[in-house]
Amino acid sequence: MSENNFVDYDIHGLVGIRLTNPADSDTLAVTRQLGPLRVPSLARDPDIIIRFEKHIPLPNLKYLGLNNAGFTDDGFYILKSKKSPAKVKIPFDEIGTTCEIVCESGLRAVPLLIAILNLTLLKKDCIPLHASAYAYHNNGILVTGWSKGGKTESLLAFATHGADYIGDEWVILTRDGERMFGLPEPVTVWDWQLKQLPKLHKQLKSSDSLIFKSINMANSLQRRIGSGKLKNSLPARLLREALPALNRQLHINLPPEDIFTKGALTLASRPDKLFFVMSHKDPTISVEHWDSGDITRRMLHSVYYEQYPFFENYQTFKFAFPESQNDFLDNVREIQSDILTNALKNKEAYRVLHPYPVSLEGLYKAMEPYCRNIPEINTQ
Repeated sequence: MSENNFVDYDIHGLVGIRLTNPADSDTLAVTRQLGPLRVPSLARDPDIIIRFEKHIPLPNLKYLGLNNAGFTDDGFYILKSKKSPAKVKIPFDEIGTTCEIVCESGLRAVPLLIAILNLTLLKKDCIPLHASAYAYHNNGILVTGWSKGGKTESLLAFATHGADYIGDEWVILTRDGERMFGLPEPVTVWDWQLKQLPKLHKQLKSSDSLIFKSINMANSLQRRIGSGKLKNSLPARLLREALPALNRQLHINLPPEDIFTKGALTLASRPDKLFFVMSHKDPTISVEHWDSGDITRRMLHSVYYEQYPFFENYQTFKFAFPESQNDFLDNVREIQSDILTNALKNKEAYRVLHPYPVSLEGLYKAMEPYCRNIPEINTQ
């Protein structure tokens, strides 16, 4: 148990999060979600309180779905954390104001914590964007796009060439577009990316290396029998059905300090240049000037997509408590649109198209000239 029975996190002076009565394992679980942003004590009242209890009895719980959620007379509970059983009371009617989440101790992660943090940031005139960000030659580089678009690939590519880490997965933008902040979460690095990063590949644990080799052997076997006489046999069908889940294991999660050079975690910068990355069928990598307004409109839909799990639970909460209402959540799309439009307005912007998987060095060479302060670049 924490010595003072509380643990505080300060998200760049914008949102304060306090854990009360956490076990050491609870603190570790939250730190994995937020990164090492723990502080000795907040200098202000917390915006989000997460209270841990050893046991939460729920004798009159009514289930919503198959053990996914439920409710009692006094609250709505999420009953799974990373597919493991949990008991987490989330006050959806309080989100946007100071709210208290109640968790039974021992969970693997606090469900919806990042979504609640992101929504709380809107009240601070900031918007979290699904993006990667780094500083390179005194320029803050913000890279946005859809999943598998190349955000993390760009981050990894520039990490090997002296860039400073700001954020991956979620980057917080201020409404005036003058500042961006990152959460130092672990970076997901896939097997094919590791093969292009010798220094990181050497750090691969022998157990992970063995798993990767076994999965790649299974993929190779499937390619050999997939078009042969045995393709409809029971073993072949079982292997084919198992491979998607196996291939999702072909990655490791690394803290950014293991990827970037020592002291290169700045976590904050001005977003000087905006890149919108997408994969395409062509084998070439292209970079061209683009309209920041077009990027804004597209990325708003990315933000909405990432919020689906939260709002699915919000609708479930409203089913349980139809009289309850949260005007902030009911109007959040308009708020997000307003903040993001202002944050990205008139930014120097580019669109990057590349094959997937992509050469990290090739991506770096294509983007690098546009990341410097060069008066004119021939884009023809």
